[in-house]
Amino acid sequence: MWKLPRPDNWHDKLTRDTLLDLQDHHLVRIELVREDQQQVWVLTKRGHGEAKKLLEPKGIRVSALREEKYDLVTGELLGASYDDHSAAVTSTAAELHRVGIGHRFGFATEVPHRLGNGYGQRADLVVRAREAGVPVLLLEIDRRTEDAHDLVTKLRRYWEWGRLLAPDAHRLTVDLVRSRPDAIEDVGHEKRLWRRVYPPTGREGLVPLAFVFADTTAAKVDNTVKVIEEAGRSYWAPRRYETYYQEAITAKDYSQAVPVVVTTLEQLKEHGADAAVWRRLGRKDEQSLTDALDNADGDALYRRQYARAEAEDERRRAAEREARRPVCKRCGRKFTDERWEETTARTAWKAGDLSVCGTCHADDVARKEAAAEAARLQAATPPEPEPDHGQESGRGRSWVRRRP
Repeated sequence: MWKLPRPDNWHDKLTRDTLLDLQDHHLVRIELVREDQQQVWVLTKRGHGEAKKLLEPKGIRVSALREEKYDLVTGELLGASYDDHSAAVTSTAAELHRVGIGHRFGFATEVPHRLGNGYGQRADLVVRAREAGVPVLLLEIDRRTEDAHDLVTKLRRYWEWGRLLAPDAHRLTVDLVRSRPDAIEDVGHEKRLWRRVYPPTGREGLVPLAFVFADTTAAKVDNTVKVIEEAGRSYWAPRRYETYYQEAITAKDYSQAVPVVVTTLEQLKEHGADAAVWRRLGRKDEQSLTDALDNADGDALYRRQYARAEAEDERRRAAEREARRPVCKRCGRKFTDERWEETTARTAWKAGDLSVCGTCHADDVARKEAAAEAARLQAATPPEPEPDHGQESGRGRSWVRRRP
């Protein structure tokens, strides 16, 4: 317990003295003593009431009161209500807090996530650590008391919860999703229920989920993770982007997936929660928590690849168009875009000789216009009168005949 309020302390003397003082005021009590001789303390009814008065006005949820139960025969206090699983949850929170992932009031346990059928999936631990690059993270702590397929079921429920619409969704959107469930993928995350509960993650996909395994062997962890990867692939795995440039796009679409990371409590204690001890499902190597949650092959890569593919496609189409550009049969020059459009449009019959470029066509038009102008001028000029050669030659002659 001392790791949460005093993460830098190497002993629990301060915490123990504080608990003893609270015990004197009947605010806490010892629930049980574990096999490692560590004492488990819980709030009394009076302490529970004081905690609610202090924390609930600040929006901090207080867990349910653990009532004292005694054996009817021996009269001994029963401490079974707090088991090793709860201790593992607390230890996980402590290890996260110790490296700055989550404020001491940024943790919540047994947080319900209700599905549309009324069933709810309770997260063992929820941490909010925006300053550490983890705005929200759901954690399931498993001491290998659950079957691997049960963990897949939990993953499926979180995936289904992330696809629920917000209560204030538009009626038409609600009707569409009811009639065609896959239509939820076209609804932005801002209009879904999970965004009313948690802040944006800053990454693609739904709320991230972590499986922390405790008190188990590496072989069992590997086998469990393999089952989750194979049986839960449709919930955590990204998809191919549906795009025109399929061959050029290697980026993955994580928008509808639950990011899942796995680790062990032993690794958190040995190396620290900020070390490379988290493995993202679908990846081979262990990474830091933020690196494991990031999608290096996600949306950012998609935008870059799409821009490159679009530019390359534009260059290819431009080259193909240039190869098809007509060449003037008279001067050998290529057609301009304007002349090419003139010769291929519906009004191409007005473009004159379709085998010549715009310059040659302009010369043809100029020659025709010049010829027409010359003809017009010639038609408008009156003809010159012809000379009377007969009258000139008969001047001085008389038409009077002499009498014989």
